[in-house]
Amino acid sequence: MPDEPDEIDDTATARAGSLRVSDDRALAAFRAECAALSEAVSGLTEAEWNLPTRCAPWTVRDLLGHVSVVIDWLPAMLDAPAPAEAEISAVEYYRPDDRFSPRTNGTRIALARDRAARSADGTAHAEDFAATWRRVAALCGVEPAGRAVRTRHGDAMLLSEFLRTRVVEVAVHGLDLADALGHEPWLTSAAGESVLELLLGPGHGAAADELGWSRPHFLRKATGREPLTAAESARVERLGIRWLALG
Repeated sequence: MPDEPDEIDDTATARAGSLRVSDDRALAAFRAECAALSEAVSGLTEAEWNLPTRCAPWTVRDLLGHVSVVIDWLPAMLDAPAPAEAEISAVEYYRPDDRFSPRTNGTRIALARDRAARSADGTAHAEDFAATWRRVAALCGVEPAGRAVRTRHGDAMLLSEFLRTRVVEVAVHGLDLADALGHEPWLTSAAGESVLELLLGPGHGAAADELGWSRPHFLRKATGREPLTAAESARVERLGIRWLALG
């Protein structure tokens, strides 16, 4: 499956006259991981779409709906006036405040289910996800380096930093979906390195390799999807991992 669409929609084309295409690593990782997820969910049976995931109460269908929702915030963010400057980083975006409260999580659950219910069947649902991420990638691809956006939580961030948070969503929930389906993880190297850098900071490779874990195994451990033993906790703490609040 191609990493980007053959055409950019009319909104993106209108911007492209004065903006250059971005070659940001976060956008490349976003494209690669979304394409891998699209391929993985194409052709699922209705029984597979209805399997439970670790992200209760979501099924596979609901969880892909959630991923579509969190990607689909971007077009409105890009249409809105850009903040004068960025105020927070991708790491700071994951601070434990009201965005992860029971009330907000309730809204998050309902939005995912509503998105999943839009599609007549699993095939249409997979196609909706594919169309969503391709449109977002096209829109982001014509934005300039240094473009700032404001999130629905009110955060002013660089677009590249917000895209890093979308890579987290697609990569980590991709692991959830793979586990629910009983598939080998399809985590791409670009997304794995992007999330690892978010968790450990620049120059993270040697520190992560010290643990001897695969990238999917590391992300499961680092995001609480697999429990850490006491010895593992001590080793991870020595690495200075940035624990992220995840809804």
